Amino acid sequence: MIRIELERTAGDYGFEAKDTNGHVITTDTSHDGGGSNAGVRPMQMLLMALGGCAGIDVVMILNKQRQTITHFKMYIDGERETGKEPALWTNIHVVYELGGTIDADKADRACQLSMDKYCSVAETLRRAGANITWEVKLTA
Repeated sequence: MIRIELERTAGDYGFEAKDTNGHVITTDTSHDGGGSNAGVRPMQMLLMALGGCAGIDVVMILNKQRQTITHFKMYIDGERETGKEPALWTNIHVVYELGGTIDADKADRACQLSMDKYCSVAETLRRAGANITWEVKLTA
């Protein structure tokens, strides 16, 4: 079992969440929502978690295939339901930007394996109804 500790630290809606290893993330809401804008919005953190999970998968797969990664960046765009509470993610698009000595087919396959097989965050979002698309861009 995993335990996360959450403590209010700033205003009404500013919290610090600590994982079992002592890593801390600050969350808050916008000024419009009554917060201090002192941290990441929880729903945006889900997209960050998707990036972290998929990023680890892709690098692990490409390293096992002896590909040399000198540049790795992801862009994640998401759209949420409108006029609903709760407002879930409906569409998410991930762009992997990879550089180094990387075979394009291996990069595509690594991303596909992550998104469709290994990334637990992607599967969690999919089961909640999100449509997740992705693409790979290789840089020089």
